[in-house]
Amino acid sequence: MKRITRKKHLEMKLQTIPPHPKPKVGLEQYTTPSIIASDLIWNAFSLGDIENKTVVDLGCGSGIFSIGCALMGADSVCGVDIDADSIDLANDSSRKLKIENAEFVLGDIADFDFDGDIDTVIQNPPFGSQKKAKHGEDLNFVKKACVLKPKVLYSFHMASTEEFLIDFYRKNDLVITHIFRYDFPIPKIYEFHTKEIQTVKVIVFRAVLDI
Repeated sequence: MKRITRKKHLEMKLQTIPPHPKPKVGLEQYTTPSIIASDLIWNAFSLGDIENKTVVDLGCGSGIFSIGCALMGADSVCGVDIDADSIDLANDSSRKLKIENAEFVLGDIADFDFDGDIDTVIQNPPFGSQKKAKHGEDLNFVKKACVLKPKVLYSFHMASTEEFLIDFYRKNDLVITHIFRYDFPIPKIYEFHTKEIQTVKVIVFRAVLDI
């Protein structure tokens, strides 16, 4: 498959991936906007972390990051999610976009193992943007990434926890090299939501293991 060569074209491809059909509040499932996904993937590509690399997408959801990495020339991509509806959606979108270098695995990331070396882990875990979410679940994702020992990690978090996270990363032997900042729109999809759209500030850390 020919790699996409323009960021706008990547965003347009990712726009075709539909949102989760039945989002579950306990898993804090929100659709990552294509403009955010394409920007992060483009930056990761520019830093040499995507093309010809082995990528693992923990908590892949709709598969937007997995598919985006595949479109940007990843050698292979593996997306993992505990939700069967998410895996079905990711597989369906992958087929429609004729992606041949991505696979999707149903399972808890805690039980996930990978046979081989991983170049890049990219993850957008539940990061506690609302009261009924699994607070701190993003920390478990970071710990799992450390176990998998990729060459580089990209992970989403709430911007309000930045200082705590910097210390947490340091204590887990992760060196933060870049911080990307986004305004993440959360639509009114759960009963307790009071606004049509609420915007939360998120950060993405790019980090490498200090080993």
